Amino acid sequence: MRAHAVLLLTLLVVAAPAPAAAQDAVTTVGMLLAAWHEDPARIDRARALLESTVAADPSPDALVALAQAWFLTGEFRAGGDAERAAAYEHGSEIARRAIAAAPRSDRAHLLLAVNSGRLAEIRGVMRALALVHTIREESEAVLRLNPANVEGLILAAGLAAEMPGFMGGDRVKAETLFKRALEVDPHRTGGRLELARLYLATRRWREAERELLLVVDEPAPTDVPRWTVMEVPRARALLAELYGRGRVTPAPQQSP
Repeated sequence: MRAHAVLLLTLLVVAAPAPAAAQDAVTTVGMLLAAWHEDPARIDRARALLESTVAADPSPDALVALAQAWFLTGEFRAGGDAERAAAYEHGSEIARRAIAAAPRSDRAHLLLAVNSGRLAEIRGVMRALALVHTIREESEAVLRLNPANVEGLILAAGLAAEMPGFMGGDRVKAETLFKRALEVDPHRTGGRLELARLYLATRRWREAERELLLVVDEPAPTDVPRWTVMEVPRARALLAELYGRGRVTPAPQQSP
């Protein structure tokens, strides 16, 4: 009953036209997004609240939260590439405003990097070289400001894993960075999934299987919505492909 009352209060606050203090809005958005997988429209409500808040009080925390909301919009609410690109462009613009307001915010630099990264994926890396430069520059800034930023470590690892050698790609470095991220937060299943993909790319089938099974069986994922909506289905699909191609034989009690 108490949980229901808290949720109802949250929804009323989001719907209310009166402006909220920036920190109150950021707190409310955190509550909304903690379980957005139960109702993805919470992303839209969070973004709308933050837009009105930033219009009245563009604090760094509110700007960072809005850049994240636009990123989630592109990931999970946009209807096609055009809408996704628009969401990531908004996210990048807001992240730049956050950096201008708080240059030492590693979170702001991270959100500029990840929004720009998704834009590069949509446009194609070779058609988005300026974005690639931004991604690498911001990725370096994140870890310079906070060497233990888990998402920053995963981002840097992903760049090292995916980029060609002449652009700084290095799979050995990537593996080291993924493992460092998982040392800091063993429950960050997104990093574990990316490490498994690296093992698949290097034909290390058993190691890939181990990481994928750990993703599926994770008892306390750090990011529950993303784990539920994206990471478990992807891990199961990769396991099914791994077993279907006979790369490894599953143990009798395992199922992809």
